[in-house]
Amino acid sequence: MTTTPQCPEGLYSPDIDLLRRCIQRGPHEWHASEDGVEWRSPQLSEGPQQVSTELVKHQAMNGASLPDMVRYAEQLSNANLLPGQYRRQPANVLYAMEYGRTLGITPIAAITGIHVIEGKPSASAALISGLVRQAGHKLRVTGNGQSATAQIIRSDDPEFTYSVTWELRRNANGNPSAEEAGLLNKDVWKKYAASMLKARAISQVARDACEEVLFGLHYTPEELSANVGEDGVPMDAQVQQLRRVQPGEQDPWSAPGPHPETFEPHADAQALAARAAAAEDRMVLNCLVDEAKRDLPADARIVAPDTEQPDTLREYLGRRWAVLPKPSEQQADEGVTDVEVVAEGETEADIAERDLRAAAATAGLDNLDEEFERSFGLPIGEAGAPQLREMTALLTGSAA
Repeated sequence: MTTTPQCPEGLYSPDIDLLRRCIQRGPHEWHASEDGVEWRSPQLSEGPQQVSTELVKHQAMNGASLPDMVRYAEQLSNANLLPGQYRRQPANVLYAMEYGRTLGITPIAAITGIHVIEGKPSASAALISGLVRQAGHKLRVTGNGQSATAQIIRSDDPEFTYSVTWELRRNANGNPSAEEAGLLNKDVWKKYAASMLKARAISQVARDACEEVLFGLHYTPEELSANVGEDGVPMDAQVQQLRRVQPGEQDPWSAPGPHPETFEPHADAQALAARAAAAEDRMVLNCLVDEAKRDLPADARIVAPDTEQPDTLREYLGRRWAVLPKPSEQQADEGVTDVEVVAEGETEADIAERDLRAAAATAGLDNLDEEFERSFGLPIGEAGAPQLREMTALLTGSAA
């Protein structure tokens, strides 16, 4: 007995970065996915066909070099249709691209679907749903203006169903409710109760069932007190740039410990930071950077002279290097031209490499050697000064 093969046709949904596969068998005009979505092909499906190539289009940037990604981010940041925090902010765009690559979604999906509220990354319920389904798990959502239920069946544990129900009013079932959470007075809950209930149920069941697919996107913007519309996208809430919590800085979203750590600056690192604050040119600062690498721990902490806040010596030296004038600029101010002071035995490439590493430290690029070799096809130690300066220009945003 011959079994009719399942249709290989797929439908790609770029808004949630999801490929739905048809579950129909035999000739059919309308395709249907497991979650009930239907679509139509130009002609009948009568045999194996090419699955939609849209799935791989967004992967074009995955193999791109850092300079290519920087240029892409700079061009994209000029679009007026982007959310406000990304317009004219190529660094924000680049961060979103990297975050999206971690999640396996397109840069546009990351930019429009991920929002940072008071330092905490969040995602719309639609994006969370897409991540769950993209991982191969089944998600079903039902509800109305009074309650909503979201269920997840994991692909590796199909016998168990995770289920969360959110209700509008306080209830005897033990289900979380908008009334108990103090949400009923919010305008968005008055207008879009059904959508808000579904969003709450989806995010909570996703945290319970498959937290590993969220990559830190545990909450919707509305759960973080952002003012959102019916689609859950922030309207006028303050949205901040994604950033790393710096050494010596308390993570505002971590659970407070019973005994906070007392900050003690490294004495020798603090003294070197004071000398760096008094430096008037990059040549002097480069010598201090070499001294720090040679004599001090890489994570030595200080009270930064520029911010008077706990910081690492490495981060402060990077910022200090960025604000000091280049040798050519200082010479022009002093009326000297075509003169460059080079330490005995030091080549032009040595100076260019030192400038590049300082720029990478300022930009927070930890894998500089790997990115450079991927971009230029040779290690930093074998590169010439022009190539090193080109990479420095890309990192500092001064590329032509």
